[in-house]
Amino acid sequence: MKDVLKNYSGIILLLTGIIAGSFIGIFFPAAVIYLKPLGDIFLNLLFVSVVPLVFFAVSNSISSLEQQSKFGKIIFSMIFTFLLFIIIAALFTIAAVYFFPTEALPSTSGETIDTGAETSWGDRIVSFFTVGEFTELFSRKNMLALLIFAFLTGTAVRKTGDSGAPFRQFLASGYEVMKELLLIVMKAAPIGLGAYFAYQVATVGPQLFGFYAKPLGLYYIAGTVYFLLFFTIYAFMAKGKDGVRKFWKNNIYPSLTAISTCSSFATMPANLQAAAKIGVPDAVANIVIPIGSTLHKNGSSMSSIIKIYVAFLIIGENFFDPMNLLLAIGITVFVSIVAGGIPNGGYIGEMLMISVYQLPVEAIPAVMIIGTLVDPLATVLNSTGDTVAAMFVTKISGEKFEEPKEFSV
Repeated sequence: MKDVLKNYSGIILLLTGIIAGSFIGIFFPAAVIYLKPLGDIFLNLLFVSVVPLVFFAVSNSISSLEQQSKFGKIIFSMIFTFLLFIIIAALFTIAAVYFFPTEALPSTSGETIDTGAETSWGDRIVSFFTVGEFTELFSRKNMLALLIFAFLTGTAVRKTGDSGAPFRQFLASGYEVMKELLLIVMKAAPIGLGAYFAYQVATVGPQLFGFYAKPLGLYYIAGTVYFLLFFTIYAFMAKGKDGVRKFWKNNIYPSLTAISTCSSFATMPANLQAAAKIGVPDAVANIVIPIGSTLHKNGSSMSSIIKIYVAFLIIGENFFDPMNLLLAIGITVFVSIVAGGIPNGGYIGEMLMISVYQLPVEAIPAVMIIGTLVDPLATVLNSTGDTVAAMFVTKISGEKFEEPKEFSV
């Protein structure tokens, strides 16, 4: 009994906080205004801790691959895995809406939003990949630019050889320090996430029973099936029955964190913990999971298809036309790659969808509302998919699983 409490104490405390937050959000919604600051403080601490961890984890992992000559294999395997999983998720969702069609949502004409038309697509693309000042790199709003900078920094360290050894040691030491900092911050997770979840339930929960119930129900059912079935298949392909057992045993904490925060970024520490306990090598986990938090989005892939499908229902056109389906898959891959690891991200991808299909104004509110309401499950799929992707990359890159070790948060 003591061993059980020791092994699962973190999960039990986190689950207790979430349940308490849910009850408060349902029965005492007026109280959430006093609890939300606690959740915001915790998330802010988590974000400012994770940003430097991302830099040190990615750059340190890449810089340390020189002697092992594994850099190319891991990167190629990661890109292949991300694209494969995103496309499979999109195709699965297309099959779901084909076999289980739904009615159109009511027209919401008259509602408008700012689409950011004053900014060119070229400027937006530049902003995805680069920032104007060095200090702007260390913001969670510029995660893709930070990942690219960390990637290039690690590569530069590898090329400097012995003269770069002190800097390589700095990166390794920085990674260990930032990891320890997260251990301290995550001690407050049950209180912080419980408070934030109370706010989510009180504010977003009632909308689930409105006009959007049927397409949302389809997403949540299809997403749950994908989560349980395909993640099991991926884990089995990576490490057989033992991989399935270890993945699901260690995926509880990341899933609860994802549901509570609606943020792949905030779930990253729990994913790194899970990967360590599964036995994924650090050289793989410290590249795939941080980069995956921004570039690998199974849930966003599925929600993109649902949103495009609903938009076509609103305007009365055929979603299943071959050209529309090809465009939908292309947009979905783009959306899944650019959606940031922050709560309610991905609006730029939604605007791209509206632009490509030249959808009317009345489709925009429906698309954005659905994107917001599917966020909890989408985040679970987005974030925990990074762990199983790291397992899959370990397999196809020829790396060996290690003995499970602690990365406890």
